[in-house]
Order: sequence, then structure tokens, then C-alpha cells
Amino acid sequence: MRRTRLTTVLMLFAFALTGWSAPVHAERIKDIATIQGVRTNQLIGYGLIVGLDGTGDQTTQAPFTSQGVATMLQQFGATLPPGVNPQLKNTAAVMITAQLPSFAQPGQAIDVTVSSLGNAKSLRGGTLLLTPLKGADGQIYAMAQGNVVVGGAGASAAGSKVQINHLSAGRVPGGATVERTVPNAVLESNVLQLELKTTDFSLANQVADAINRRRGAVAGEPVAQAMDGRVIRVRLPEAERRVAFLAELENTDVAAVTPPARVIVNARTGSVVMNQSVTLMPSAVAHGNLSVSVSTTPMVSQPNGFSQGSTVVTEKADIQIKQDAAALMMLDGAAKLADVVKALNALGATAQDLIAILQALKAAGSLKAELEII
Repeated sequence: MRRTRLTTVLMLFAFALTGWSAPVHAERIKDIATIQGVRTNQLIGYGLIVGLDGTGDQTTQAPFTSQGVATMLQQFGATLPPGVNPQLKNTAAVMITAQLPSFAQPGQAIDVTVSSLGNAKSLRGGTLLLTPLKGADGQIYAMAQGNVVVGGAGASAAGSKVQINHLSAGRVPGGATVERTVPNAVLESNVLQLELKTTDFSLANQVADAINRRRGAVAGEPVAQAMDGRVIRVRLPEAERRVAFLAELENTDVAAVTPPARVIVNARTGSVVMNQSVTLMPSAVAHGNLSVSVSTTPMVSQPNGFSQGSTVVTEKADIQIKQDAAALMMLDGAAKLADVVKALNALGATAQDLIAILQALKAAGSLKAELEII
């Protein structure tokens, strides 16, 4: 039976969720939270790349390239005659972007990315001319210049070339020098705030408890306190010990919290991803020539006579998948969505069938998970 790549991936997810139970792991605070105020800043600039081998902008269609060249030449005392529009095949106009790290100091080198703004065929072999990089406030924070590194193309066995990356964008490793620092008062305050990457009240409470267990209390008050589902307020020690305190804080382990049940569906590609918390209630769905039935049967375990045990009632889930009333599959075990996906894949259901069935199960209240369509 023919299966698509998506079907294979979904079957792997189903196998992982039904046959394997992940152990509980501890996560470091630095992996699940950030320190408020400690972040990168976006820089941007507009410049020219020269030295291209005839693969630059066609200035008749990108006049701003020749305008930029004329402005640059004026700074060096060369003025073009009025009405002259040079045809520059070795020059390209580009936008330069970079990330300014936290606590970056003047003289520090950072990488920059250059992207063609016009119709240049390739930036390979070009050199970026000196360009100021500005922040959101319009101030210059770095100066960029250097040789552009662009990936190449591979060749198949038959000798035909196959492009494996984009030739109209490249990088200049260490191509920008920081000229201005961004003020950061994180270490100057007596209190800082940790911000979780996801909103979760249970996780915020566990982070605060983990910090307090490791650092104890100061003047009878806890060091950390969860303010809401995302922010944890932490009291800092004396100024000379704050860097060591933050280093210890970042490496504090926090017990992993079970994530909320969630199913992610990409309507454009047909991808369906779910976590191990997803379960189903008894239900039945008919979709085209497919029918899905999920039911639970109480199972009573009676202890032996004169024993100290007690009667235990568990549930066995029966999942029936029918196709044209000719194929029937019975799966015994927990009522997991992964079982439904695996059974549907065995019958050759398409990705659109899966998406439609998931939406129907959620609308009926049988799918005990958050269904997110992206």
C-alpha cells in the first residue's frame, strides 16, 4: 500500500506515543526562562556590494543602485556629469541586518547578513562597503564592511547543476564592529524578573520553589516569588556577588511540568503533531468512506478472598476503524489519539481526512486537547 511521507511521519508519532513513555526530566532555568532586559537588539542598514562578476543589479530596473553609487563617489570627490546613468553590472544594493548581543562593548565584532534589494543574480565574490548599522532609535550602533560569503551549487551524477542554497543573500562573518553600547541596568537593581518562554502557572511556581530551595530566604523573605504565569521576581544579593548568583540561578534544575494536551495541525502542509497528553472520550465519526468509533469498557479487578486488596475499576478502550464496511481494525489499550492516527494510516487515509476528523472530534468534545490550526 502506498504511503506518503506525511503518513510515515505520523505513524512514527503514533508509535512513539503508544509504545514509549518518556521519563521525567529536569530542565535548567536558562532553558525555560529569560532574564528581563537581557536580550539582543536588531540592527539594519543599507549599503552596496562591489566586485561582482557581472551578476550585480541591472541599473535600468534598479535605479537606486546607481543613485547610491553616485552618492558614494561624491563623498570621495568624484562627481558624475548630469544625466549620466552608469550601467553597473558589478554592483548590487543590499540590506544589512545584524543582532547586537546583550552587554556588547565597542570594538566587539558581530556577524552580519546581506540580502539583495535589487535584481542581482548572485552576491558571490562581492565586498560589502563600509555601512552604518542603526537601531530602532535611529542611532548608529555598528559599522559593517567585509567580504561576503555565499554558498555554492552542487552537481548531480548526470552533470546538471542543482542550486542548493540562495545566491542573493550571504553573510560577512565578524563583518561589523560595535561602536556604541546599549545601556543595561539589570545588574544595578536589587530585583530582577525571570520571564518564562511559555505561560504556565505550575511551571512558574516550580521555578520559584526551586530557587528558594537552593538559595533559602533573606531576612525571612523568600528569594523568588511567582508573580503570575510567566514572571518570577528574584531578589539579588550584594553587587559584587550578582554575576555569580545569576550563573548559579541559570543552572538551577526545575522538574519538568507535563505540558497541556495539544494537537497542532498545519492546514497548508497537512502536518499533524500531538503530545503524549492527548486522549479521547467515547465517540464515533463518519467521514466519507471512513468511520471511526471510540468506546470504553469498564474492567473490574476483584481481589482474592481474605486479602487486603480492594476492587479496582479500569477502562479498556476499543477503537474501530471501518472503510467501505470491508476493513475492520480493533485496537485494545488506552484511548489515545495516536491509536486513531495509526489505524487511519493503516487504511490509507489522507492528511486532509485526518484534519477533518480531528476537527470533528474537537467540535464534539471528544478530543481532550487544544486543537491549534496554523
